[in-house]
Parts: sequence; C-alpha cells; structure tokens
Amino acid sequence: MDHTTLIRRPRLRGPVLLAAFDGWNDAGEAATSALDAVADGLGAETFATIDPEEFYDFQATRPTVRMVEGRRRIEWPEVELRAARLPAADHDLIVVRGHEPNLRWRTFADEIVQLGANLRVEMVVTVGALLADVPHTRPVQVVSSAGDRDLAERLGLSVSRYEGPTGILGVLGDLAASEGIPTVGLWAALPHYLNLAPNPWGAMALIEELRRLLPMAVDTSALAEQTEAFDAAVADLVEENPEL
Repeated sequence: MDHTTLIRRPRLRGPVLLAAFDGWNDAGEAATSALDAVADGLGAETFATIDPEEFYDFQATRPTVRMVEGRRRIEWPEVELRAARLPAADHDLIVVRGHEPNLRWRTFADEIVQLGANLRVEMVVTVGALLADVPHTRPVQVVSSAGDRDLAERLGLSVSRYEGPTGILGVLGDLAASEGIPTVGLWAALPHYLNLAPNPWGAMALIEELRRLLPMAVDTSALAEQTEAFDAAVADLVEENPEL
C-alpha cells in the first residue's frame, strides 16, 4: 500500500466494503449519491486516503480551488475510505468513494484490495449506474449479480455473465475475487435520453437494494426531497422535445 495514507486503523467486525466512483460508472451520479447518503447517514469517519498523484491525469480530472477561511485552497481528486459501525448487524461497513482514476488501474485497485484484506473484509460490493433503454415513467431497476455461483444462490442473485467494456468497478471486483474476497455488483439502469444529475430515484433504488443485501438503517429523506424538483425538470425536458 505505497500510495495509501492510513489515518487510523478502525476496529471493525467482518466488514463489507462498498465502492462507487464518479465518472463512467456513475450515470446520473446515482451510485455516488447513494454511497454518500449511506456514509453520511451512518456517521462514517474517514480512516484512510489514496494519494492522487500516481493515478490521475490532472488535465482530465482537474483539482479545484476553493476559499477556506479567506484563503485559497486546492482540493485534489483523492479517494477516501470511511468506516461505519452497524450495531444491529454482524458486520460493519467500509465505504470507498472518489473519482474514477485515469491511470494505473491495477495498482489503484490493489491498494484498496490489500487494505481491505488487512482489515479482514468479508465481501466487496461495487455500486454503479448505467444508461439503458428504460423509460423514466417506471421505477428504477437495479440489477444485482455475484461473481461466484454459491454466493449468488445464498443471496438470491444472478451470476454475472457480462462481457464488454468495463470501468474501475470491474477491475476492483475482479481483483478482489482473485484474492478470495466474495464480490457483488449493483447497477441501476437509468434512461439514456435524460442527461440530468443527480438522479435521486436511482440513488434511492440502489440504497433499497443495499438494504436488502445488508441489514442497515439509512435515512433517504434528503434524497426523497429532491425527487419533486427532479420530476419537474424531467417533465420540462419531455414537453420541450416531441421525440421524448
């Protein structure tokens, strides 16, 4: 873990690692919005960060400048790992959240998997959202699959048979599986004709599926409050475009 800074070592019980990244894996910002709501709702605390220097092309994923207490501060696109306790469950959570890296994906994923192995992670759940041929008038469908047949049967999931382009979630899941860590992938399908973000319906659908797989109580009221404005924006787009 040459590029990971461990702020503190959390004491966790059989943790499950959840991961979502901005970018190609995150249509409508649904996946990252879902994990932000999970982490914030459970009071997750940052315990490690990944140095962005080796993994990002800063011309493609640019840092931002912000004013903090009257001084200019550059914020780099680092990745945070946060830990949350689940008192009512037999396990705790690690939430990995950041930008999809531009460079050295295998090394990047290895940083996360090795840290997870050191913390005795029992399962990795990757969370994504994709654009698909689905209508906005129906509930968001979440496709959940496992890389292992036994795990799929135990959790009531399908076995992943996807072939085609992949992102950092696919690389992370494959590397975790090669290290003997069970992996599950969740994907929310969003309408390809709507370029609106964040999509609160997608985020809430992903959280609902996470609740089904992992017993946890997460307040989604803040996301629910966004749905009225989102639906109004969708209605305006549809009204303006006869093809929609």
